Amino acid sequence: MRPDLVRVLDGNIFVLSEPNGDIEATVVNPCGFFDFDTRFLSRWRLSLDGERLNPLSIAERDHVLLRFFLVPGAPTHYVDAKSSVIRERTITGGFFEERLTVFNHNQQAAEFIVRLDVASDFAPILSVGEVRTAPGRIYHRVEDGGLRLGYRRERFQRETVISTSEPAQVDEHGLTYALRLAPKESWTTTLRVQALVLRPDGRDVREMLERRPRRSAADRRRDLTAWLDRAPTLSCEWAPVTSTYRRSLVDLAALRYSPLTLPDDVMPAAGLPWSATITGRDSILTCFEALPVAPDLAASTLRMLGIDQGAVLDDFRDEEPGKILREFRYGEMVAFEERPESPYYGTADATPLYVILLDEYERWTGDAELVREFEDEARAALRWIDEYGDLLGDGYVRYRRRNGLTGVENQGWKDTPEAICHADGRLPGPPLATCELQGYAYDAKRRGARLAREFWGDPAYAERLEQEAAALRERFDRDFWIADRGYYALALDGDGRQVDALASNMGHLLWSGIVPDERAGRVVEQLMGPRLFSGWGVRTFAEGQDRYNPIGYHLGAVWPFDNALIAWGLRRYGFAEEAGRIAEGIVEAASYFDGRQPEAFAGYPRELTHYPVRYPTANSPQALATGAPFLLLRALLGLEPAGEHLLMSPKVPARFGRLELLDVPGRWGRIDVISSGLSRVGA
Repeated sequence: MRPDLVRVLDGNIFVLSEPNGDIEATVVNPCGFFDFDTRFLSRWRLSLDGERLNPLSIAERDHVLLRFFLVPGAPTHYVDAKSSVIRERTITGGFFEERLTVFNHNQQAAEFIVRLDVASDFAPILSVGEVRTAPGRIYHRVEDGGLRLGYRRERFQRETVISTSEPAQVDEHGLTYALRLAPKESWTTTLRVQALVLRPDGRDVREMLERRPRRSAADRRRDLTAWLDRAPTLSCEWAPVTSTYRRSLVDLAALRYSPLTLPDDVMPAAGLPWSATITGRDSILTCFEALPVAPDLAASTLRMLGIDQGAVLDDFRDEEPGKILREFRYGEMVAFEERPESPYYGTADATPLYVILLDEYERWTGDAELVREFEDEARAALRWIDEYGDLLGDGYVRYRRRNGLTGVENQGWKDTPEAICHADGRLPGPPLATCELQGYAYDAKRRGARLAREFWGDPAYAERLEQEAAALRERFDRDFWIADRGYYALALDGDGRQVDALASNMGHLLWSGIVPDERAGRVVEQLMGPRLFSGWGVRTFAEGQDRYNPIGYHLGAVWPFDNALIAWGLRRYGFAEEAGRIAEGIVEAASYFDGRQPEAFAGYPRELTHYPVRYPTANSPQALATGAPFLLLRALLGLEPAGEHLLMSPKVPARFGRLELLDVPGRWGRIDVISSGLSRVGA
């Protein structure tokens, strides 16, 4: 997403616009008002006396309210303006609302023509970056002093309804206001845009469901205040830590939404603009990262993903019994099965990660009831690892898409087509067993064993899972370790040969615990060496390999969430100083992005650029990146649940100074964690 686009959002309802508030959607510019995986506005262009408006300032703090302060004319010929405009924008009650105020700064009365050009292409969000001719019919209708835009394709129908609080001359392409303002007078109107998802009988689908009313802007502001009050209080002598912490709390709050199936629960949407929906992997890992600050998010996510767990064999959706979904969409392409996301299950990692989160959530909160409630789902996920994940019967979780037309080819977190490759650039043949999948499977089996023994009353099953985990650990080290290079292979190909690229995936192995202690030092040397560590963080793909590209999404960029998991793994194996280096680099990088952790940033060496370079199309905000600072703090403070207690072992870089995280929630109630100078790494 373009970094200059500005946003206002409420979970998976959002508006993206130009810095002056206009929406001018193109293939390369994903502006619009989006709801229910559809773009309901593709043009929302304001002019005053025929002139476009330019921003003097933009005020955006918390995603709830956005203000644009505008003047007519281009900045190149700016003189003292005789008029100005303020646009105030919010999402309230599920509506997009804009309050428009025109000011006459003249000493005489003045006449103004205010024009708002409006259009909608009703594009599915899955196609906004593509050239696509809509197969249905778009219509426009002036009615009741407002404008209704619509799209119909057989029984599929969407409408955008625009109303105004002040009279306007309305035509099929927008609204015009003819104003006469006295000296120093102002004029205001409120525009409301409603997105309708219509059934054949003309009723909105969402009105048919029993669900709580959508929140007003005032409700959301109160909710945000309560959310921030419930979160642990952070203080740190190094200011970027506190700024990125608060920014992450605000962003995560904005990404929360209530799925239709569970209207009283909230879970995180994955990110704007491409992933504002239910996801498996992203939601699970975000909730794992956020356990120290918002453990309740995990319960809703586990419940939602358990409800949608795979139950049948479906090639089109890559569905299998026990499998956890990749993502769920509602748009036109899904409705007509041009795309499989209804839901789509083409990911191999979400299923073991589901078990990992269920166990970690109980360890953190003591919520045994949820563990017992979702015993069947957890057992089904563990069964999937062996029955459907092990495609070749060699004991490794692999993936191969069964939907060869629209399915995802790479089904780990690095899901771009070229992400899994050899060091010389060759692409391996499926089914692929990436290294981190084996770590997740190992961890899931060990955690599943604990749940079986302590909560499900099945010690025999627990013992079997532990034996399988031990065998996997031994087998993995034998087959994946590249002895002459000192690191684990990125994957095994369909013939069992090592895919020899050096990549960040290896860092997830430390998080999972599958790495033997005697190998850990070599793994850390690779992760923190110059080929992978940029100075800001660990790159996804090492320098010196054929496909390396510092602005390659999965082939050289730095991902904050990836680094947070690596840092947590480093602490697990006792490498506190290295974990601190990663935390320091990722936090400092965020300070160049207004405190926000981007989905990814370029992997250029720090000594070359001296500042982190934006990745051009990153989601922002993105849930995984938003959660990264919370897990980094956990790594620095060494927070580990142990029964009814929270163990802590702070090892904080000297640059951070004194670090306090107060009122950390969990089964122990609330507890304060304080790192003084005595616990600093490098002090």
